[in-house]
Amino acid sequence: MRVLVAPDKFKGSLSAAEAAAAIIRGWRDAWPESDLTPAPIADGGEGFSEALCAALGGEWITTSAEDAIGRPITARYVWIASENLAVIEMSEASGLWRLQSEERDPLRANTFGTGQLMRHAAERGAKKILVGLGGSATTDGGIGMAAALGYVLNDSHGAPINPYPSQLPSLARIDRSKAFPLPRVVAACDVQNPLLGVRGTAHVFSPQKGATPEIAGALEAGLANLADVVQRDLACDFRDTPGAGAAGGIGYGLLSFCGAEMRPGFDLVAEVLNLDAQIAACDLVITGEGRLDGQTLEGKGPAGIAALAHRHGKPVLALAGSIDPTANLSSLFDAILGIVDEPVTLREAMTRAPEFVERAAARAARLIRLGTLL
Repeated sequence: MRVLVAPDKFKGSLSAAEAAAAIIRGWRDAWPESDLTPAPIADGGEGFSEALCAALGGEWITTSAEDAIGRPITARYVWIASENLAVIEMSEASGLWRLQSEERDPLRANTFGTGQLMRHAAERGAKKILVGLGGSATTDGGIGMAAALGYVLNDSHGAPINPYPSQLPSLARIDRSKAFPLPRVVAACDVQNPLLGVRGTAHVFSPQKGATPEIAGALEAGLANLADVVQRDLACDFRDTPGAGAAGGIGYGLLSFCGAEMRPGFDLVAEVLNLDAQIAACDLVITGEGRLDGQTLEGKGPAGIAALAHRHGKPVLALAGSIDPTANLSSLFDAILGIVDEPVTLREAMTRAPEFVERAAARAARLIRLGTLL
């Protein structure tokens, strides 16, 4: 039995590499003669840089930046010297993980730190910058990033405004005369949400970043004004582009201020890892992530794995800590297995995730092995 083990991260518990290792331990314990190949994956969110760093033999570059609420931090990105390629996760500087729950400030949190990392990479000589989108603490449409790259935001009196979401209703002019020149920028995105509307970034994603319904409405109005000003001053309009609403609207900002190309993050990772060939050579694919739900169907890493596997006629088993019974997950996966097999609290389940993943993989191996004997 040749098994390709290609999970995404179990957010808050296991990295993709750690999840793959736990699956292999459990499977090997139950079916030791299996041929197991680890291929931890990522989409455009957290883990994107690590996956490409490992696959391409990159190095980590550390520099100073600001977090989403303006505090000085040390942040890093991946440098691939052979290609002069920088791989940046926007969550590294501007991520929700850097803030305590009481520090979440949706009307102030911005992407200035992400822009600092991009500028540092460009000054280092990057010929291409990949930016992974996801895990943001922000809903600023990318104006913080734009400010770090030299764009000046002015009010109707010509006075500069701070690149905070709360200031977007006052935005009247964008001055790009001092914008820093960038190489080719590719945004790796795992969602299809537009910037505005009921599926837009303010209404869908800002509540998890601390926004009340009233604040979400204010953010929506500010982003709508941003889109109008950008359309006039920068002669582009990406508000309805799928993925524009990713990571607090930085997808929109990258398209508008950086001339970025938008690509599914999983597709980029799949190319680097040569997943198509690896799947073609195996008998079974195992994938998974912390939660399988409706968002999984919109292009998350496990969905990408399933699509590749089905193209080659290979069965797919998915493991997850939480499974949404209302999502049409059976259209993607041939079998789904929850990892938790005893009553525990959420905290305990996350703490013991390596153990639960290992046990779930062993259960799956025993059942599949039994099926081969019938």
